[in-house]
Amino acid sequence: MYGLIGKMLTVEGTRDELLDILLKATGRMPGCHSYVVAKDVTDVNAIWITEVWDTKENHDASLSLPAVKEAIAKARPLIAGFGDSFTTTPVGGVGLV
Repeated sequence: MYGLIGKMLTVEGTRDELLDILLKATGRMPGCHSYVVAKDVTDVNAIWITEVWDTKENHDASLSLPAVKEAIAKARPLIAGFGDSFTTTPVGGVGLV
């Protein structure tokens, strides 16, 4: 498995709008076991994205999906930058086999 955990910084006051874009664009993505977006509790302009994929290749391929490309285009003006980012190797847990 392939995992990513990353912090995204939003333009001030646009966090909820960005969350909405990300949540609507991430329905069925081949190879995606989990895609969770969460509000940072200490920074009102930050979110965390936690992903679990069967392979890195499926994650990379997801960036070519029409819905994901559309979401990226809508989201880009709302993104102020990126914080910490981590690649992981998930080994199991609730919802994962």
